[in-house]
Amino acid sequence: MNITKDPFGELKEGPVFLYTLSNSCNMSVKITNYGGIVTSIQVPDKNGITGEVVLGFENLENYLGTVPYLGALIGRYGNRISRGSFKLNGVEYKLALNDEPNHLHGGIRGFDKVLWKSSYIEEKDCVGVKLTYLSIDGEEGYPGNLDVTVSYMLNQQNELIIKYFASSDKSTPVNLTHHSY
Repeated sequence: MNITKDPFGELKEGPVFLYTLSNSCNMSVKITNYGGIVTSIQVPDKNGITGEVVLGFENLENYLGTVPYLGALIGRYGNRISRGSFKLNGVEYKLALNDEPNHLHGGIRGFDKVLWKSSYIEEKDCVGVKLTYLSIDGEEGYPGNLDVTVSYMLNQQNELIIKYFASSDKSTPVNLTHHSY
């Protein structure tokens, strides 16, 4: 099991890194801390020939344009919220509209467009990357400060395991997912 960290670009918020997770079964996964994007998954087929199984770009610049959530983390809320509003505990919240007339996948600057803090995961049977982000109260119109942790882990059984955890100081809708093609 191995993990490497390479420069992938620079944003005004800080450096962007590309993490490569690999195992002894010839599987590898590349993940960036910008948007939690999985840029590559290489796996061996039944004959042991390794090939790419997801769409992705080789540089950060291609992800900064109008990419349809390619390989990214989606949040605060995956899917559409009709007309960009919802009621919670008797209060109506208006969200950013980015899919007129609806709110889609977290809004104009959803989790796919933020720089996540990152750290290594090194356990007995897997390696991975832990990403953390604090979505502040009012971001894209959502209530509550939302602490989010997403872990990508690769094991020796050629499994990529994605774990999500979120906690908030207020009631808020949360629907986290991943969006690889």
